[in-house]
Amino acid sequence: MCIPLGPACGFPLLYCSSREHKCNSGAELYIEACKLVGVVPVSYFIRNMEEPVMNLNHHGLGPKGTKAIAIALVSNTTITHLELEDNWILGEGTTYLVQMLRENCYIQEMNISNNHLNTDGAEAICRMFFNNISNLSLVSVCRFFPQANYRMIELDLSHNEFADKAGEQLGQMLANNESLEILNLSWNQLRMKGAVALSAGLRANGCLKILNLAWNGFGNEGALALGEALKVNSVLTELDISSNHINNEGTIKLCRGLEVNGSLRILKISQNPITVEGAIALVTSVRKNSKSRMEEINVSNVLVNEGFIKLLDIVCEIRPELDVIYGGVGGSISKKLEQLPDPMKLIQVRGPSLNAEQCLCNFSGVVLFTASLIDFSGVYWGELNYMLGCIK
Repeated sequence: MCIPLGPACGFPLLYCSSREHKCNSGAELYIEACKLVGVVPVSYFIRNMEEPVMNLNHHGLGPKGTKAIAIALVSNTTITHLELEDNWILGEGTTYLVQMLRENCYIQEMNISNNHLNTDGAEAICRMFFNNISNLSLVSVCRFFPQANYRMIELDLSHNEFADKAGEQLGQMLANNESLEILNLSWNQLRMKGAVALSAGLRANGCLKILNLAWNGFGNEGALALGEALKVNSVLTELDISSNHINNEGTIKLCRGLEVNGSLRILKISQNPITVEGAIALVTSVRKNSKSRMEEINVSNVLVNEGFIKLLDIVCEIRPELDVIYGGVGGSISKKLEQLPDPMKLIQVRGPSLNAEQCLCNFSGVVLFTASLIDFSGVYWGELNYMLGCIK
């Protein structure tokens, strides 16, 4: 019986399990595949093909090297955990992996993060979700339960340069997927249309619990779309939108969803251009929402004021589980500093007769180098160097 490696799978016909033709080992199959695609075989892969864990992180495989690996893995029954992080797989290599997974039902964990997948890679991943092709479990990329129909629960696709078009495709994936619970899309240049599309997918999703969108470019428009999604979504418990160019205006728009949402527990929105006005809006939204389950709001870069502290105390009396992480209380001084004399006024009062030693050492440790206002003509260089050495 032949293992299908022909055009239907996108692979050449290299392996057949019949008695007429059979490669003696997986290593021979891999070497033949490397010859076909024109790459140098990875010796580590050959030595460890019978081990359950295969770690090929940072090996510089590229799309062609990934294709050779995929060909060899079609018939492999021992590897259950495959690590391929940081290999410049690109969208082309992702397609080869998806094709391989249609035949291989033994791989349960795989890591393909940080591989510059871009839009083509997003398309391939979406096809993998839609087609229900295996019982794959991706750790740092996704995780499945080994059932007849796979159930992916975790997907980490950070640092893959998806941009807006891929964001639209991933939004469709979110809208249709019924198993994914944890999704990391941080550092993927998701802005404008991509941000809105992802938010629309979140609106229709009924199973995602943790969503990381940090270090993208959602902006106020994306915050508005997320707020609309939170009005409907009743499953999401943690949302990270740190560093997304969201200001007070966008925060207020997001709060419209927080005022009615009954599932979100953790909101991370730090490293955005938000002031105390935005922080007050966030706490007020929790106060207005009788069914809010919020436990943590992170605005760690925001300096608040006494009015915010009073509001937070009132809200925490009603909701003692709420923890708001902020940067500090602005405008307060913990210790009164000793008033130092104004050196420029002192120079102006005493005039040009002020000597160098007084200028350099007389202001409680404050060193002045205002040579244009001071007469150093009577000071030898040796004396000046000595004085400078004393105050270092």
